Amino acid sequence: MKTNTKRYLICFGILFVLIAAAFILSLYSGSINVPVREITDIITGKSGSLTSANIILRIRLPRILSAVILGGALSVSGFLLQTFFNNPIAGPFVLGISSGAKLAAAFAMILSLKSGVMLSSAGLLTSAFCGSMASMGLIILVSGRTEKNSTLIISGVMIGYICSAITDFAVTFADDSNIVNLHNWSMGSFSGIDSGDVKTMAAVVFPALAAAFLMSKQIGAYQLGEIYARSSGVNIRLFRILLILLSSFLSAAVTAFAGPVSFVGIAVPHLIKSLFRTSKPHVVIPASFLGGAFFCLLCDWIARTAFAPTELSISTVTAAFGAPVVIRIMLHKKKDR
Repeated sequence: MKTNTKRYLICFGILFVLIAAAFILSLYSGSINVPVREITDIITGKSGSLTSANIILRIRLPRILSAVILGGALSVSGFLLQTFFNNPIAGPFVLGISSGAKLAAAFAMILSLKSGVMLSSAGLLTSAFCGSMASMGLIILVSGRTEKNSTLIISGVMIGYICSAITDFAVTFADDSNIVNLHNWSMGSFSGIDSGDVKTMAAVVFPALAAAFLMSKQIGAYQLGEIYARSSGVNIRLFRILLILLSSFLSAAVTAFAGPVSFVGIAVPHLIKSLFRTSKPHVVIPASFLGGAFFCLLCDWIARTAFAPTELSISTVTAAFGAPVVIRIMLHKKKDR
C-alpha cells in the first residue's frame, strides 16, 4: 500500500471516529438530563417517556444531523471558493456571500410574516441563493478590477458588513411576534430545525456535493493554473460558472436553515489539507465535508452546553476556534514571501 493512501485511510478513520464521538456526546448532553439507558431505548425504539422521546427525536437528533450536513456543506463551499479565487482565506463568510444570503432570506421571511404566510424551506433556500449570487457577483466584479488578494478580501468584508447592517436594521424594526426567532436565526443557530428541514437540506446539499466531487479532475487541473486547465481540455468559462453556482448554493443552503456561520469555510479546508498533506480535490472534498461536520458538531455542543440553559450563537463559537486558524494562515503566507 502506498504511503499516501495509507495516510489518507488513517486520516479518514480519525475523522469518522471524531464525528461518531461528537455525535454521541451531542445526543447525550443537554440542559435537560435524560438517562443514558433511556436514550438508548428511545433510539432503538424499545421504550422511553413521551417527553424524553420528543427531546431526543424532535430536538436533539434533527439539530445534530443539521450540524453534520450544513457544517460539511459550508466547508466544501469554502474549498471551492479558495480554488476559484486562488486565495487561502477566501470563504463564504469573509467574502460576504453568507451575509448576502442572510439579507435576502431575512427580507423574504419578514415579507412573508407580514402577509401572514409561513415561508417554505424551498422559498427560503431560493431567496438565500439569490442573495448569495448577488454578493458573489459583486465580489467577481471586484476581483476583475484588482489583482491584490488583500483588496478582494477587504471588499468582501465590507460587502458583508453592509449586508449585515441592512439585515439588522430590518430585523430590529420588523413588527411581528416571531421576530425573536428571526433574530436568533440572523445570529446563527442550529436550533429550531425539525426532521422535515433535515430531509430538505439533505435533498439539496448532497446532490451539490456529489456534483462538486465529480468535478474533482477539473478542479485539480485548475489548481495548476488556468492555462494548464485549458490545455487539459477544461472549458474554463463553464467550469467557473459551475464553481460559482455550487459554492453559492452550498453557502445559501447553510444560511437558509441556520443563518450565517463564520470561519468554518476558511479554517476547516486549511486544517484538512494540513492533516492529509495534500490539496487533491478527490481527497479534500469528502474530507472537508467530514471535517466541517465534526467542527460544527463540536461547536454546536459547546454553544448549547457551556452556559446552559443560556445558548450562544454558533458563530460565536466557530469564530473563537476558526479565527486563530485564519491568523495562522495569514502569518504563514507572509512568512513564505
